[in-house]
Amino acid sequence: MGKTGGRGDFEWVYTDQPHTSRRKEILAKYPQIKSLMGPDPQLKWVVSGMVLTQFLACFLVHDLSWKWIFFWAYAFGGCINHSLTLAIHDISHNVAFGNKLAKWNRWFAMWANLPIGLPYSAAFKKYHIDHHRYLGGDQLDVDIPTDLEGWFFCTPARKILWLFLQPLFYALRPLVVNPKPVGRLEVQNAMVQLVVDLIIYYLWGVKPIVYLIAGSILGMGLHPISGHFIAEHYMFLKGHETYSYYGALNLITFNVGYHMEHHDFPSIPGSKLPQVKEIAAEYYDSLPQHTSWSRVLWDFVFDDSIGPYSRIKREYKLSKQE
Repeated sequence: MGKTGGRGDFEWVYTDQPHTSRRKEILAKYPQIKSLMGPDPQLKWVVSGMVLTQFLACFLVHDLSWKWIFFWAYAFGGCINHSLTLAIHDISHNVAFGNKLAKWNRWFAMWANLPIGLPYSAAFKKYHIDHHRYLGGDQLDVDIPTDLEGWFFCTPARKILWLFLQPLFYALRPLVVNPKPVGRLEVQNAMVQLVVDLIIYYLWGVKPIVYLIAGSILGMGLHPISGHFIAEHYMFLKGHETYSYYGALNLITFNVGYHMEHHDFPSIPGSKLPQVKEIAAEYYDSLPQHTSWSRVLWDFVFDDSIGPYSRIKREYKLSKQE
């Protein structure tokens, strides 16, 4: 468990990300894919049902013992809260109400954020734009681990710890790699979240608050659903920086597994990404893909050739301010 191995640096490339050229090629061949772009009318109802389910769960757990609070936080609440973070991911592309009602999408993301327990949605939006625009960009794409993470978390035991602490690194890494000023939406996000947390505390005490926040931390840490964090962009095969997964867990994660399709067409809602693959199958069937997120986590931990350094990085000519 303490063996040291793997890479000593990221995989540096000097080519553009593949999604831009593939998008142009697919649209030229299959222009009907443009009809899939736009809002998903069902998304707001699905997300609202999940939010209300978690509010009901807050009532149901408020008298439970602490061991059951943490059990249900991991087994149930963590699944819903992780799924809600992926709904926020979808909403960040304005697929709840469309580009013409962009502000509605920002407020709806705050609604989806409520069961997570901590403000998240507004900050995620502004950094996720960079992830798509500057995929793998040094000092721009905060989805990529820091050099310190790559250097230290290089043994199986340390990689397990790193996976467990994923939510912490995702929260703090942007502040180190590419800090941005706090905007009005982030302040509003924090205020709305605080008010709702206080209401829950007033009604049912501290246990539901712990249930929500623990569910978010545990569900985004060492959890089967969290395999998508590693599966999406970690380089399991040299030269390939984005991978899709087409398994059953897409049913509870807004099809985030269709990740090559998502980066090719970020304005298409997750519910319609299977249609992209069906229409342009020859572009995706031959590309490397994952069949199990749990297997991804296992390989990440125990394969010495894979670790936080297993990411493709590139320099962008433009400045960080651009």
